[in-house]
Amino acid sequence: MIRKHSFRLLFVFVLLFSNVANMSTATAQCAMCSLNAENSTQDGNTQGKGLNDGILFLLAMPFLIAAGVGLLWYKKFRQTNQSNSLTVVKGVEE
Repeated sequence: MIRKHSFRLLFVFVLLFSNVANMSTATAQCAMCSLNAENSTQDGNTQGKGLNDGILFLLAMPFLIAAGVGLLWYKKFRQTNQSNSLTVVKGVEE
């Protein structure tokens, strides 16, 4: 039983290590976007800064939405939990 578990653990470790060791760089921008960003920084234009700001804005949106949903869920859970605890306390006092 222990051999089977250790073999599985070793297999998963080797699989993960081989995936990490064989990683290659990815160019995630289209040709026009990368050329625009490179040329704008060389010429002093602000288009590259605007492009980077847009990327950060798009990156931040899912996190802000998740934080808003989490906050609403927390407030709703806290309100129902407080009303249940008040009911229990009132029942004990009577």
